[in-house]
Amino acid sequence: MPTAVTVAVVFPVCAKLRVLRTGSCIHGYVVKSGLEFDTLCGNALISMYSKCGGSTAMDDALKAFSTICSKDVVSWNSIIAGYSENGLFEEALKLFGQMISEECLPNYSTLANILPFCSLVDYGRYYGKEIHGFVVRHGFETDISVSNALMAHYSKVCEMGAVESIFRSLTIGDIVTWNTVIAGYVMNGYASRALKLFQGLLFTGLAPDSVSLISLLTASAQLGNVRVGMRVHGYILRHPELIQETSLMNALVSFYSQCDRFDAAFRAFITNQNKDLISWNAILSACANSEQHIDMFVRLLQEMSHDVTQWDFVTILNVIRVSTFYGIKMVREAHGYAVRVGYTSETSVANAIMDAYAKCGYPHDAETLFRTLAGRNTITDNTMISCYLKNNYVEHAEMTFNKMAVKDETSWNLMIRLYAQNDMCDQAFSMFHQLQSEGLNPDPISITNILLVCIHLSSVQLVKQCHGYMLRASLEDIHLEGSLLDAYSKCGNITNAYNLFQVSLHKDLVIFTAMIGAYAMHGMAEKAVEVFSKMLTLDIKPDHVVMTALLSACSHAGLVDAGVKIFRSIREIYGVEPTEVNCACMVDLLARGGRLQDAYNFAVDMSPNVVNANAWGSLLGACKVHGEVKIGRLAADRLFSMEAEDIGNYVIMSNIYAADDKWDGVEHVRKLMNSKDMKKPAGCSWIEVEKTRHLFIANDVQHQDRSSIYDVLRSLYQQIRGTQAQAQSISYKL
Repeated sequence: MPTAVTVAVVFPVCAKLRVLRTGSCIHGYVVKSGLEFDTLCGNALISMYSKCGGSTAMDDALKAFSTICSKDVVSWNSIIAGYSENGLFEEALKLFGQMISEECLPNYSTLANILPFCSLVDYGRYYGKEIHGFVVRHGFETDISVSNALMAHYSKVCEMGAVESIFRSLTIGDIVTWNTVIAGYVMNGYASRALKLFQGLLFTGLAPDSVSLISLLTASAQLGNVRVGMRVHGYILRHPELIQETSLMNALVSFYSQCDRFDAAFRAFITNQNKDLISWNAILSACANSEQHIDMFVRLLQEMSHDVTQWDFVTILNVIRVSTFYGIKMVREAHGYAVRVGYTSETSVANAIMDAYAKCGYPHDAETLFRTLAGRNTITDNTMISCYLKNNYVEHAEMTFNKMAVKDETSWNLMIRLYAQNDMCDQAFSMFHQLQSEGLNPDPISITNILLVCIHLSSVQLVKQCHGYMLRASLEDIHLEGSLLDAYSKCGNITNAYNLFQVSLHKDLVIFTAMIGAYAMHGMAEKAVEVFSKMLTLDIKPDHVVMTALLSACSHAGLVDAGVKIFRSIREIYGVEPTEVNCACMVDLLARGGRLQDAYNFAVDMSPNVVNANAWGSLLGACKVHGEVKIGRLAADRLFSMEAEDIGNYVIMSNIYAADDKWDGVEHVRKLMNSKDMKKPAGCSWIEVEKTRHLFIANDVQHQDRSSIYDVLRSLYQQIRGTQAQAQSISYKL
């Protein structure tokens, strides 16, 4: 007859094979033979139900636990582990409390099991501190596994001070100890500290494992530190056993992707010999980050179907992101696929579909999906507001915002951004103050958004107030630093912008781009090129934004040859393909320098996809300055087809004809304008003097100082034009 030991051996086999029916049959035998009261047999039975039956079988596990006459610590550990493994964390914590009340002393295994999920329940921070107190009172702090579990818990609840305290108190630590603290720093945004601690790990003589390197790669990606990531890659290649670690190779792909090194990411993906679904998702995400790799995305997706049988929601998210590049039809197909496989119930997938509709200019489709979602939450509401933001639907956004049951910081930031980009300055500031009255503290995104309002008002005083708040609140964010630098520059204070650049501790591409752009805006091209050269010495790869800033600087300073050289070097040496904005800057550079034919040839030779109306508009404006009718007419023809309703293009072309006394051309343009019922609106501008804004409208007769203002304008105009005879021709211009 089978004994309790025999049964205790059989139950783990049932759990491993997941044959619940067989396990239940053996349970019947156990009851009939009276073995259910045996501690050894009962413990095995609890474990079998926990691992084999899922959360639905935990009632049977609890019954088996209740029938054990003499429960030992293993009995308690088994039932607690069963509930935690099946996601029933509250019940597991209650059993832990019951265990202590029944005077069964937990061991290190109990504590190591209970701590990992404390952060997942309400009041988890409180439970963690209570367990920490229990650990200290009973001397468990000397057990390395318990200390590691405590540090992991505190990392998850953002208490790195407690983590550091425990870490310093340890006389000895294993690789798990170091990995836990390094991962904690990365998880809480302290990437620099993570890198420094990793250096400390190397001095201990402990060899970094795949977990250590994954944290190091994540920290490097957060800092944009390509050099460290490449060293990790080299270390992996020198240790072939690490190449077999799929999770590490996946992290390497993600690192290169986040650092905009697609070629390196793809090579790491190819090197991975044990690709799983996460591997494919990582490289697909890398492709989805850039429009130039969309065709590669499609090819890899087809290859993936031979290697992976089923997509997960991350794959769906990537497909939805890419579908926006192909237009609304593809977005709707991606939406349909998500519906068929049942992923629209995933909030992240539904949000991505809504966002895709908004990017394609179909906010009403996004709104339809939004209205039909059953499990709407704050994130969903924020996504809908973001959709309205992309399409400047202010009233719709306000209605959704006002109906939200719970508003988080993102909700307020989105509304501030919406008002800022629609020049609704008073509403933006009002929303900013309401955010604080709700007990929330402005974060870097809040300040970045309100800086847009400061720029719109050209108020350096408001920028200084934002800067002061950042210092008082210790807001350290590299993108916010870049926005602040940009705001100082656009409000006319290049000195403060440069001082901010000088004191920045982490100069990355964002900071360098902002400083180059600042010098460009102020016509200090030599300084812009100097900063660019310094950036290259730090091995920071330029992107199309840097190219735009440099070309703009050279254009305003008349450094045509230098600009052409920079354009070619960034394109040929660093492999940065010019965007529409880059091409427009290049045309402007050549045109401003009087090389109108070169500008026209450049625009014609480039792909039509990257030469937009801004490029042709720059050329047309330069033709007006240089009195070039022929090329001006060619540029105008392009613009009339691209922007048929833009009155400015017609006005400029008419002025070019008038300056050359080609009145038939003027008449032709006027007829075109009349056929489209076009009327030139009055120009408007303002300036801030001693904290007071002064508004000016063309032909304004209402301003109190209008007489003296017009006297000065007439004097300035005559100086600019040079002669009274030239000034008289203005009567022929629109």
